[in-house]
Amino acid sequence: MKTKVLLGSLLLATFSLPVWADSNAPASTQKVISYKTDVRSILDDYCMGCHVPGGKGYEKSGLDLRTYQSIMKGTKFGPVITPGSSLTSTLNVLVSGHADPSISMPFGMKTGLPKDKVEILNRWVNQGAKDN
Repeated sequence: MKTKVLLGSLLLATFSLPVWADSNAPASTQKVISYKTDVRSILDDYCMGCHVPGGKGYEKSGLDLRTYQSIMKGTKFGPVITPGSSLTSTLNVLVSGHADPSISMPFGMKTGLPKDKVEILNRWVNQGAKDN
């Protein structure tokens, strides 16, 4: 009897986890993140000072953040977005604090990008990085 109760509790805990752990929930159950409404404003507020022609970030990397197409094109070193995977997208790695501090973005921001903004960018990329 104890084995059945323990096994039942273990199964319930295992299968209940994604229900209350929102950040681990499938993208289909989360609010759809809009490039035009949610992502664009983050890029405008935190990244555009450097990542436009003439800016330091653009000159170093070639990353132009003025349009969706230029973001998806990436840098002179390659793409910065892997639609569907924030874990392998260079942009997400750099803004989430998972890179060497010398290349973390936004550059010069000691506290880094606010966590809620990082989460929006992660969810957008995980949802396919659509131009919506």
